[in-house]
Amino acid sequence: MEVELLPLAGVGPLRLGMSAQEARDAVQAWGLLRVVSSDPEPGQILLKHGASGLNVMLGFTKGALSGVELFRFVDEDADIRVLLDGLDVFRTPSVDLFELFAERGHAITENDLGFDELPELKIVLANQSSCEYPVDEDGDPLYYDYVRLADQI
Repeated sequence: MEVELLPLAGVGPLRLGMSAQEARDAVQAWGLLRVVSSDPEPGQILLKHGASGLNVMLGFTKGALSGVELFRFVDEDADIRVLLDGLDVFRTPSVDLFELFAERGHAITENDLGFDELPELKIVLANQSSCEYPVDEDGDPLYYDYVRLADQI
């Protein structure tokens, strides 16, 4: 499965600004499982892709989809790619991805909390999970394990 991050627009079939019901319909067609929230105007809906373990959190503001968060799958052999500008954000080492985004002209902002932002794209990347993901020779996480695309960052 491939999931495309569409800056300023959405993720896969999900579009920023769509209603909760439209998001539920898109999720069902996408093959994700709703874990919680049958509230007609939820604040958040947690989703899980059963085959890969990818978790997706939908955030709503005033009934409209305002952000999508993706949390890296745990199974390294999972058949899933999360793409931004053709680059796999969960399988490309974060230091390489950082450089590739810069080469493509994307401004990148780092902060002391470990979050990297692509402000003009309204995307945040991080590798802060407590899961035992692959690490580099210094013991630091090799890949990003979180991405957030939103209407505001």
